[in-house]
Amino acid sequence: MTTEELTSEVQKALEEIRPFLISDGGDITLISIEEGKHVKVRLEGACTSCSVNQMTLRAGVETTIKKFAPQIETVVNIL
Repeated sequence: MTTEELTSEVQKALEEIRPFLISDGGDITLISIEEGKHVKVRLEGACTSCSVNQMTLRAGVETTIKKFAPQIETVVNIL
């Protein structure tokens, strides 16, 4: 998968999860994809101060991204 294809797949994953985040007053932005397997995102809005944002990141965001791009190994929230 090319870098452009990988970025597109990760963006599709974020579009799938975004409505759930927005419904809770948050959002998410793709910051970068490093070495084709490490994704950096920024949780925004209410998600920045939410006490369960790490659970959201792992259970929701990371799972969804890996569904679209199985080669992704880590998803990290950048503050």
